[in-house]
Amino acid sequence: MSQQHDQRPESGKPDDLPSNEVTEGPDKAPHRAMFRAMGYDDEDLSSPMVGVANPAADITPCNVHLDDVANSAYEGIDEGAGMPIEFGTITISDAISMGHEGMKASLISREVIADSVELVAFGERMDGLVTIGGCDKNMPGMMMASIRTDLPSVFLYGGSIMPGEHEGREITIQNMFEGVGAVATGEMTEDELDEMERNACPGAGACGGMFTANTMASISEALGFAPLGSASPPAENESRYDVAREAGELAVEVVRERRKPSDFLTRESFENAIALQVAVGGSTNAVLHLLAMAAEAGIDLDIEDFNRISRQTPKIANLQPGGERVMNDLHEVGGVPVVLKELLDAGHLHGDALTVTGNTLGEELDAYDPPAIADLDADFLHTVADPIHERGAIRILTGNLAPEGAVIKITGEDHLHHEGPVRVFEGEENAMQYVQEGNVESGDVLCIRNEGPRGGPGMREMLGVTSAVAGQGHAEDVALFTDGRFSGATRGFSIGHVAPEAFVGGPIAALEDGDTITIDIDDLEMSVDLSEAELEERLDARDQPEPNYTNGVLAKYGQTFDSAANGAVTNPGAKQD
Repeated sequence: MSQQHDQRPESGKPDDLPSNEVTEGPDKAPHRAMFRAMGYDDEDLSSPMVGVANPAADITPCNVHLDDVANSAYEGIDEGAGMPIEFGTITISDAISMGHEGMKASLISREVIADSVELVAFGERMDGLVTIGGCDKNMPGMMMASIRTDLPSVFLYGGSIMPGEHEGREITIQNMFEGVGAVATGEMTEDELDEMERNACPGAGACGGMFTANTMASISEALGFAPLGSASPPAENESRYDVAREAGELAVEVVRERRKPSDFLTRESFENAIALQVAVGGSTNAVLHLLAMAAEAGIDLDIEDFNRISRQTPKIANLQPGGERVMNDLHEVGGVPVVLKELLDAGHLHGDALTVTGNTLGEELDAYDPPAIADLDADFLHTVADPIHERGAIRILTGNLAPEGAVIKITGEDHLHHEGPVRVFEGEENAMQYVQEGNVESGDVLCIRNEGPRGGPGMREMLGVTSAVAGQGHAEDVALFTDGRFSGATRGFSIGHVAPEAFVGGPIAALEDGDTITIDIDDLEMSVDLSEAELEERLDARDQPEPNYTNGVLAKYGQTFDSAANGAVTNPGAKQD
């Protein structure tokens, strides 16, 4: 993007920055000529080169406004005496790809985003990055790229959408998916669904509840990858552009100070992120993404750490999908720092963990000085002393059906034990047809398999199925489990990430209709009433399925995905046995 640069403070570039390889010396005259063609001048070329990774696109409201966000970040870099260079990346709309074959592209897009940002930063010899995220997989993909390159980086969220309104109540995209299920049972008319459709998404921004995008944006603050208060301003609020400009200025500072992700990301940072996730009832997808990011960083994070931290950390925020409120409600009372302060004061965070600013999280919270939850008139936020639930919202289940783990988010207090015969579906479409035909009854156990990282490939999210079940009134009395994923907007008795997956011969591949499944949330158990010998006999008799794709990007990534228990990474250097 060619822009006129304002008069800036005195610049100057240290001798050891990567960009010197393309800007310094007589032999780099051809390189400088290319930059001059884009409007850069001598002052720019003698300044730190900061890339702005921008996944703007017209394919999702989450990203449709990101050119404006990127422009503000660009201006901040320029004003901070840096040389801003914007470049694009892909994105996939999780909501639009939901419920059909296209959702297989979603998790792969996380990897493509990380790969593409890494390639541009490496090839163009950039000194630092501002990485921007809008839709779900943008956030981890961008932060994974920063971790891989280990360039001084600031993460910048594009902000969430404002809630829509229908018949005097706020609605989000979650209500739309659940409305489909309600229409199928006659509890809602198609005319009412049509009216909701026209009002659910009033403008730009990511889905408004504490779904995957807002969960990962919030986590970016807890990790120290983004400045405090940067996650909650809405997409179309002027403060979103103030945040973007400040992120650009900070990016130049972190380059000059050589403040790299490896300097502030630690195991304690990731434990802080998990504590925030379980306290706000964040998306199960954050389990996958945090494991992947830790693997990229070479930090020893295990899926069982989520259980340990959830056991110690209460749930204190009542946000969608389990509650009624959205990210804008949190923003209006002070944003993510309000929750972080409550957790820190109660001893549930590592206050000495460093952040991208060079200060510790505790120091940043002291400077930000968010209000205390006890002093707020906010019925959706509770103190640690009087929590919504004594334990955090995320549980990792294990047992003979999921020896490497499975993930559930608790959205209610009741129905924490479920036992019954299973109905097995090979893929999402068959399960969705079964639900839409009205076959689901209270007490059912539904298994959707061969949707894992390699078997799908791509671990499809299945919000359509879970929302149809919830829309028919069975959110809490029907259990669903899968080796794929459930959306951040999923609520109810839905268990994802069952590992090992069916495609590689995990126990879920041995299930047959009628097998008795036991799910006990308190005991963290997920098992089938079969002996080890019976499971082995069935698995030995099983034919290895052929890959669903033998050509193109799905075939390539299908061959390289690691287990969901390790974050489903594809970077060979990040895989964990």
